[in-house]
Amino acid sequence: MTSLLLRPWRQSDGGALAAAYRASSDLDRQLDPVAETPAGAERVIGEDLGWDSQTACNLAIVADGTAVGNVGLSRIDPRHGTAWTYYWLAAPARGRGLAARATATLAHWAAEELQLHRLELGHRTNNPASCRVARSAGFAAEGIQRDKLHYDGERFDVEIHARLATDPVPALQLLELRLP
Repeated sequence: MTSLLLRPWRQSDGGALAAAYRASSDLDRQLDPVAETPAGAERVIGEDLGWDSQTACNLAIVADGTAVGNVGLSRIDPRHGTAWTYYWLAAPARGRGLAARATATLAHWAAEELQLHRLELGHRTNNPASCRVARSAGFAAEGIQRDKLHYDGERFDVEIHARLATDPVPALQLLELRLP
């Protein structure tokens, strides 16, 4: 990958989102299954992957012109200066540090532009790759929420991480950020 950036999702990303969904068996936990088709993916972009810096910020992770993942904030609370952070990548784009760089970029922007003090995220404890992303992006582990998630009849513990605006900035090259 040579060209990397973060930008809001576009309806024209429907084909890329559908391809990412089909290439990644675990994205059914992140996205509505209608994302399997380009038309369904366009609906998911319009309904679930929007951009509004007051409520939810979703950014496409774009590699060489193609959306390959998402990084976002939700539950933005300006009063307390907090938000929930999340990310996912299509399977073919994983393992290169892209999710960590995207998450660090979003965290930097959220602290600087939205004046958020605390960002939180969580991952299943059986997902060490997601833990590496969180730690690499500067999110410190804070604890375990037992039996938090329920998928396919099985319960999963979740490890919670947080990054404060006052925490050291991780030594990652931030991505280009193109906002409206």
